[in-house]
Amino acid sequence: MKTLGHWLASPWRRSAAAAVAGALPVLAFPAPSLWWWAYVALVPWLLLLRTAPTPKRAAYDGWCGGFGFMLAMHHWLLPSLHVFTFVIAALLGALWAPWGRLVRRLLGGTPSRSRVAVALVVLPSGWLAAELVRSWQGLGGPWGMLGSSQWQVAPALRLASVGGVWLLSFLLVALNVAVAVLVAVRSARVPAVAGLVATAAATAAAWTLAPRPAVDGQVRIAVVQPGVIGGPDSGDRRFDREEQLTRRLAGQRVDLIVWGESSVGFDLGDRPDLARRLAELSRATGADILVNVDARRSDKPGIYKSSVLVGPDGLTGQRYDKMRLVPFGEYVPARSLLGWATSVGKAAGEDRRRGSQPVVMDVGDGLRAGPMVCFETAFPDMTRHLTREGVDVLIGQSATSTFQQSWAPGQHASLAALRAAETGRPMVHATLTGVSAVHGPDGKPVGSRLGTDASATQVYEVPLAHGTTPYVRHGDWTVHAALLILVGWAAGEGARTLRLRRSAPEPPAPPVRTAHGSPARPGR
Repeated sequence: MKTLGHWLASPWRRSAAAAVAGALPVLAFPAPSLWWWAYVALVPWLLLLRTAPTPKRAAYDGWCGGFGFMLAMHHWLLPSLHVFTFVIAALLGALWAPWGRLVRRLLGGTPSRSRVAVALVVLPSGWLAAELVRSWQGLGGPWGMLGSSQWQVAPALRLASVGGVWLLSFLLVALNVAVAVLVAVRSARVPAVAGLVATAAATAAAWTLAPRPAVDGQVRIAVVQPGVIGGPDSGDRRFDREEQLTRRLAGQRVDLIVWGESSVGFDLGDRPDLARRLAELSRATGADILVNVDARRSDKPGIYKSSVLVGPDGLTGQRYDKMRLVPFGEYVPARSLLGWATSVGKAAGEDRRRGSQPVVMDVGDGLRAGPMVCFETAFPDMTRHLTREGVDVLIGQSATSTFQQSWAPGQHASLAALRAAETGRPMVHATLTGVSAVHGPDGKPVGSRLGTDASATQVYEVPLAHGTTPYVRHGDWTVHAALLILVGWAAGEGARTLRLRRSAPEPPAPPVRTAHGSPARPGR
């Protein structure tokens, strides 16, 4: 330990260690998907933060760890954004600087049992505050929230139906804090063990008491994934391949056919020939087709990404324009200041236009679908809103072909499990190039995935459920509770500091000196 402490005495080495420690949680996410690793992944970072020599150094270690976490989580952006990926990671990493100081304040030195008990609720709350800020769409959205690493764990999915992905993040941080205390603070193991027991009890209670989605129907939904198609005429060749794959669905009694994001590269108002071909496909298969148009609109200025429903008689008029755009990928924030990003990477040369509201589509036989585009599926509030509006199935249309050989496709597809479990509605994640997947109303997978090497069509027997989960009913109560905990703790700390100042004895007054420079004596 002395050798390690000596090695960490160097500021540069300590910063590097903090960055590596902060990056460790990414192993719990796809593609590694070591979900169990999330239960201890923060421990090295916590142990480093609690030994910071000063509060300022703890904040810096928090920043470096946040930088490592953000860079590792978004490393697949490097081929597109190059050096700007490091800038984004550094900016977002700063959100963990206050958390670093908080860790040192509550766990530094030899914390008392009461301080550890406070840490078990305050530190997870601080983590949620950082996740809340970075979840703003302008900062990149809630991609890589710690709780999302549990997308394939059945008890965790049940917890998500109660408090959303936020509750999973809160409990994971609390679990890591408890383990760190067990490792480093022997005198405070009782509250640490109590924290572990409380986490287990919350999971058991959710498993037992949370209402299970009651399946009351089933639909057949087909996903069409054309695979990677490049070149100058890729738009026409992709459409031809999607048309070919869709024709295979004739006679299979599907209720809805879903194409991926940017599956149509032309405005259908400008290309009536494509609209006619889609209508003919709908007649041949007996199902409406939900395509995604990425093109300049013919009826209004600007480029939109839009989910468009086509039936046997042509365009149905049901259309959803993407509301939340990908920073730099689909627009450049503060382009007058950051427009240089287009010269060092593949940032958007022209900002796409935003839609104004979510849309619930009637896709036939009373089936109501709520489409989202690309990383909109990372936002739990969007699927919650669509569920409250009465959707039967959630649909995400995505394209991660730019990041085909990275962890991005798997990470994106995993989000469907969380959104389904939170809302009690099945979710279809349809992509151009994989990974395409479907999850039932309990978040469990339905059928087999279409990987990044597939150019195929897959039909899924999708179970339907129409109950209301606690998360849909009560919303982000975990976040609100976390913010109240932080405010209450800060108020308590402020009151404690004020009491200490008032009770501190006043320094003795210096003796009064005479004109000759000697101290005056009492009574003279």
